Amino acid sequence: MTDVLFGQSYYLRFDPKLWAAMQPYPPLGSLYATSYTREKGYEVALFDAMLAESEAEWVAALKTHNPQYAVLYEDSFNYLSKMCLLRMREAAFKMAEAAKAQGCTVIISGSDATDHLEKYFTHGVDFVLIGEGEVTLGELLNQLSGREDKPLHDIAGLAWSQNGKIERTIERPFERNLDRFPFPAWDLVDIPRYQEIWYNRHGYYSMNMVTTRGCPYRCNWCAKPIYGRRYNSRSPENVVAELKWLKDNFHPDHIWFADDILGLKPDWLKKFSELALEQDALIPFKCLQRVDLITDETAKALRLAGCKTVWMGAESGSQKILDAMDKDATVEQIYSAAQRLHTQGVEVCFFLQFGYPGEGWEDIQKTLKMVRECAPDDIGISVSYPLPGTKFYENVKIQLGEKTNWVDSDDLAMLYQGPFIEEFYRVLHHRIHQEFRARKAWRNITAALKKPTTLRPYHIRQTGSIPVNLARLVKSSIKLRKLARVANDSLSLELQSV
Repeated sequence: MTDVLFGQSYYLRFDPKLWAAMQPYPPLGSLYATSYTREKGYEVALFDAMLAESEAEWVAALKTHNPQYAVLYEDSFNYLSKMCLLRMREAAFKMAEAAKAQGCTVIISGSDATDHLEKYFTHGVDFVLIGEGEVTLGELLNQLSGREDKPLHDIAGLAWSQNGKIERTIERPFERNLDRFPFPAWDLVDIPRYQEIWYNRHGYYSMNMVTTRGCPYRCNWCAKPIYGRRYNSRSPENVVAELKWLKDNFHPDHIWFADDILGLKPDWLKKFSELALEQDALIPFKCLQRVDLITDETAKALRLAGCKTVWMGAESGSQKILDAMDKDATVEQIYSAAQRLHTQGVEVCFFLQFGYPGEGWEDIQKTLKMVRECAPDDIGISVSYPLPGTKFYENVKIQLGEKTNWVDSDDLAMLYQGPFIEEFYRVLHHRIHQEFRARKAWRNITAALKKPTTLRPYHIRQTGSIPVNLARLVKSSIKLRKLARVANDSLSLELQSV
């Protein structure tokens, strides 16, 4: 009999956009909690929803392992889990109810459960872990199993329902020494299945890691229900040890560092690259960075550490909007960061966000101009998304209707009353991608023509895609201008002529 069955409710199958992209990564949050609990002497098992077909596989896992405790430990390092997609919430409810029906004590850790305790308690959940959850989980399991005689009220970072009333204990202090946690339970992951998917779809195999927990910055739309604004980091020695172990055992071609910010501490990247080189642990990677942190020295350090791609939250080409978001960054820094990384041969990718309150037509045009001039290697586009606990949410919550979360990552619904109507942003999304693809194809073809030996069949395909995207671009641009003149009646806006 297994003591604890771990799972999570993010099913790639339930997210059509990401299922089509097919770049799956195991749930690091769940893997950390599993390895920590196993280190405490419990028999553990893992259900990985990432590649599962449906909740029926969770039910089958419950029957196979017959656990005493079922723990849904959501991956707080996955931004899609932090977005609390409705389809995944429904999955969590079904999983909790199934575990309860089998007689398990049901425990959950995650952003959505933290923000909506009552909803989860009505679907079979017995306990919710608040904040950083591993230590709280260990103490709770010790209490429930009788290993320790410690009252529930003395376990920090815990919530439960008792006699129709939600009980909640004091906040748990965050662990500053992240090296104390064992490496994720990679031995419980179906690595060959992940490898097969990656090699078949992309020609290489990528694995995920984290070196930090949290983010100290104050972007007012960014929810931080698990780690708050704290930022703690593993030592370069600890990270390189795991990287070396992964390289020796699973031979990944690429690493996705899922940190909010990689290498924020002074000289961390320099030490990391030196150790990785000494121990033959260098693996090409992608990571997240802030534009204001990319100095010439940082860009060089990233290259030396093996960085292939940097994603940055550019968000907008309008300083007015950046300031409204409390980004604490400038448009000039976006341009400088892109130039510095490109100079080092590092790919640059932008996250863009539209529909923030106060954003007008001219602000959007500034963002388009920024994308043209910075020429990022890839872009990710979204509309502003209000999450509980953020200043942005408080500013727009009076406008929220019954739907307060997207169903999946391709939903793109305006959950509040944006500056333009919802259809405007859907067309804008397509229009930007069409121009981006056409410009990128042209740059690639032009570069290849300068060095004919680099010409490949895909350059011919890209050449054919340019007129198609340009035709779509013209059509969507015309439609976008028409939609920009449609007043958002819910706001009674008087839009200026564009």
